[in-house]
Amino acid sequence: MSITSSPWPGACDCHMHVYEDRWPLAPTATFKPPHAPASAYRDVQRELGLARTVVIQPTGYAFDNRCTLAALAALGPEARAIVVVAPETAPAELQSLHDVGVRGVRYMMLPGGVLPWSGLERAAAAIAPLGWHIDLQLDGRELPQHEAMLRRLPCRLVIDHVGRFMGPVEPDGEPVRALCRLLDSDRCWIKISAPYESSRSGPPDYDDIAWIARLVARRYPERCLWASNWPHPNQNPAPANAAMLDWGLGFCAGAAAQKQVLVDNPAELYGFAPIGAT
Repeated sequence: MSITSSPWPGACDCHMHVYEDRWPLAPTATFKPPHAPASAYRDVQRELGLARTVVIQPTGYAFDNRCTLAALAALGPEARAIVVVAPETAPAELQSLHDVGVRGVRYMMLPGGVLPWSGLERAAAAIAPLGWHIDLQLDGRELPQHEAMLRRLPCRLVIDHVGRFMGPVEPDGEPVRALCRLLDSDRCWIKISAPYESSRSGPPDYDDIAWIARLVARRYPERCLWASNWPHPNQNPAPANAAMLDWGLGFCAGAAAQKQVLVDNPAELYGFAPIGAT
């Protein structure tokens, strides 16, 4: 089932980045990103028929959220953002971020990340009253090690990029079983996105990742999100945006499930207004 653009109003890209040369990279940055302003992303929205987006704070900017917040303002009321803030951030500052459209805190547990596992539970407790979530990127093979802690978080949890398993895993292996147990709860979501981040077999089908995407899309359609990961940082050549949409939604069991992943689930998680509401 080929989907080169969304036919549904309210379609949402749940993970993209904005990079602007005017904002300096942090010393912890692991690569030089492309100049990718919010204005350029508008072309992606038009190409794919997307109305909504979620701007994810790039690891390269560490705790400096200025670029992400500027992009959030530029993209308007149909945008949300995920930022990087310390667990001890004051409630008043969190509320101010909420008021402009922030809906979560990013924990990157791979090179370039600046928030450690040790602060995650404290952060979750601080953001739970706002209805925010932890946006977690990790090597999915580590899920069994952290599952118990993740299950007791008082806030929602979103797992990036099909779990980003950075090595082979088996369908009945404990890492995949841990992922499924998390998704069995009513507080965990997963992004069907960026297979190139962990695939060894590569494009166009990313076969070694595709079976995991198919598993979660068919078993947990109410827990899946789609994302472009634009501008596909550190990928050369970058994949076609339409190909990423087609890859992700192609695992859904029909048009109703595709709409759920692209429209309904993001609206619930990120707090978008109902379509047509004023």
